Amino acid sequence: MKKQAKVLVADDEAIIRQSLRDWLGDAGHQVLTAENGPQALEIIQKEKPAVLITDLVMPGMDGIELMKKARKIDPGLEVIIITAYGSIPTAINAIREGAYDYIEKPFCPERAELLIEKLMEHRWLREENIALQQKLEERYRFENIISKSPRMQQVIEVIKVVAKSNATVLITGETGTGKELVARAIHSQSYRRDEPFVAVSCAALPESLLESELFGHEKGAFTGAYARKKGKFEVANRGTLLLDEIGEMSANIQVHLLRVLEEKEFNRVGGNEPIKVDVRVISATNRDMKQAVAQGKFREDLYYRLNVVNIELPPLRERTEDILLLAEHFLKNFTLENRKDITGFAPEATDFLLKHDWPGNVRELENAVERAVILARNPVIEAGDLSQQEPAPAGSTSPAKNLKQVEEKHILDILAQTGGNYTEAARILGISRMTLYNKAKAYRLNVKKIDKSR
Repeated sequence: MKKQAKVLVADDEAIIRQSLRDWLGDAGHQVLTAENGPQALEIIQKEKPAVLITDLVMPGMDGIELMKKARKIDPGLEVIIITAYGSIPTAINAIREGAYDYIEKPFCPERAELLIEKLMEHRWLREENIALQQKLEERYRFENIISKSPRMQQVIEVIKVVAKSNATVLITGETGTGKELVARAIHSQSYRRDEPFVAVSCAALPESLLESELFGHEKGAFTGAYARKKGKFEVANRGTLLLDEIGEMSANIQVHLLRVLEEKEFNRVGGNEPIKVDVRVISATNRDMKQAVAQGKFREDLYYRLNVVNIELPPLRERTEDILLLAEHFLKNFTLENRKDITGFAPEATDFLLKHDWPGNVRELENAVERAVILARNPVIEAGDLSQQEPAPAGSTSPAKNLKQVEEKHILDILAQTGGNYTEAARILGISRMTLYNKAKAYRLNVKKIDKSR
C-alpha cells in the first residue's frame, strides 16, 4: 500500500505547479502550491507538509535558501530539488546540504511520484526505527532498574553521573546482579546513545579467537581466514563496547587492549595498518580484580585504565527489600507473556522468596518466577511452584528440593561426570569457568571428593 503525503510544490512557473498538482493529486497525495519562497514558508508554517518540491532557481529566494529556512521551521521536512541541466552541480550540492534528491528539467511527473513513494517509505522506516529506539531507551532507562534498596539507590545515582562522562567503567558484582543491564543503561543515557552498543564475553572464546573477535583479521591471517573481518572495536566505533568477564582475558590480549585504551588504535590480526577508533569501554567481572592483580594474573596498568570509575552491584541477598518488588514485577510480565490469570504469591511462596539466599541473584529470581508461572495451576503462586524443580516420580516419598539444592546437585553431577574437569563442566552447564568456580565456592563443594560413582 502506497503511503500518501502532504506535498508542497514551490515554483515560479505556473505550468510546473499545475502539472505536479494534477499528477500527484491523481496519485492520492494532497498537493499545495506556492509561486515563490516567502509564500512557501508561510504554507510550511501553517500546513506542515511532509515533502517540499522546489525549483532551484526562483526570483528573490532560490531553492537552497528556501530549503534551509524551511528546515528551521520543520527539521523533518523532506526536500526534492527541481533543476535545469546546467545546474546539476548546484543540485548535487543541495543534496549535500540535506535535500533528498533532484529532478532534472524537462522532467516527467511520474519521476516525482516515484521519488515521493521512495521518500515516504524511507521516512516510515526512519520513524519506525526512532520508535524502536524509544522502546529500547524505555527498557534500559534508570527507572527500570527496579529497586527500593538504599544501597542500590546509591548505585543508581553513580550510574546517572557517570553516564554523562566518557570515562571507562568497571562494573563488579556476582553473576546475575545485572551488570550488562547497567552497562546498557550507561550507554543509553550517554551522548553515544545513537551509536552501537556491542557486548563481548571474554570467557566465551579461546585466546586466538577472542583476539580476532575484538580486533578483526585480514584475509589469510590464519587458517580459515578466507576474508577480511571487522572486529568488535571497529563495529563499536563511536559507540560503547562492553567487555564482559574481563578477568578471564589472557595476558596477550591484555597487552593489545592496553594499547587501544592508550593510543586509541590497533592492528587487525595479520595486518600492518593501524586502525583508529573512538570507543567507550565498559568492562564487567565477578572476580576480585585487585586479587588478580596481586597474583600477577591481570596487568596492574590495565586494571587502572579500566577502573577509572568502579560500580559495584550488591547481591540480591544484601538487598532483600527488593526481592518481593522484583518478584511482583516478573510475575506481571510473565503472566501477560503466558496469558495466565495469576494474581500474586501465596503466603508460603512469599516466605520462600524471602528465605532463599538467591546465589544466582536477580537472574535466578527471574527464572524461578517464570517457571512458577508456567507450572502454576492455581490463581496464586504456591511455594511448591517455586521450590519443586522436577516433578517427583509416582509414589516417591522424596521431599521437594529448593532451587539451591537442585543447582548444587546438578553441578556435583556434572563435575563427577567430567572427572572434576571445570572447563568441560562449565561448557556443559553453559556458563563460564569462573562462574562455575564461584558457584562451587558458594556451595562449599570440594571437587577432590567427587567421584564418578556419585
